[in-house]
Amino acid sequence: MIHTLKSMIYVTFLICCITISKGSKITLSVTLISKQKYYEMKKFGLTMLLAAGLFLFANAQDYNTGIGLRGGFANGITIKHFVSDKAAFEGIISSRWKGLQLTGLYEIHNQAFQTNRLKWYYGFGAHVGFWNGDNAGWGNDGTSYTVVGVDGILGLEYSFVEVPFNIGIDWKPAFNFIGYSGFWADGGAISLRYIF
Repeated sequence: MIHTLKSMIYVTFLICCITISKGSKITLSVTLISKQKYYEMKKFGLTMLLAAGLFLFANAQDYNTGIGLRGGFANGITIKHFVSDKAAFEGIISSRWKGLQLTGLYEIHNQAFQTNRLKWYYGFGAHVGFWNGDNAGWGNDGTSYTVVGVDGILGLEYSFVEVPFNIGIDWKPAFNFIGYSGFWADGGAISLRYIF
């Protein structure tokens, strides 16, 4: 009975909305929603935010910043911002084995194959990741892992002229030196970014 009550409390969130209406009256509404409904609302909100950004910058063709999705063995979000004609910082938030990894990279871009808007790039950076050994095939059950390491990256990307998007493919090997140490060579992915 107590376990069931704890589970009900765990999966229930309390959301309080304070609304100020005419006459300075304050209304307090309390709604109980399930954890699943909370995540659905969160996904919807993020989707609407991304859609609003796409419409807001629909006419932008310059590539100073790009934000998009990254898919490979680890899936996530990528944000790249150029600080000069050839140099950019890229941030990646990715998930794999039900864990989370944050990566920061410094990249140098050059024209590839004498083709406009096609660039190859290389760079380096670092990451921190958090995993539970129960979900990671390489970890021990019941053990939580926080890993810190260095990354390299080698990639190729093409920015479209007609639409404000680019697509890229890269290989991002990593070496963890704190936590679960070792070399990870399977960090490749394909990225699709909205550019502005």
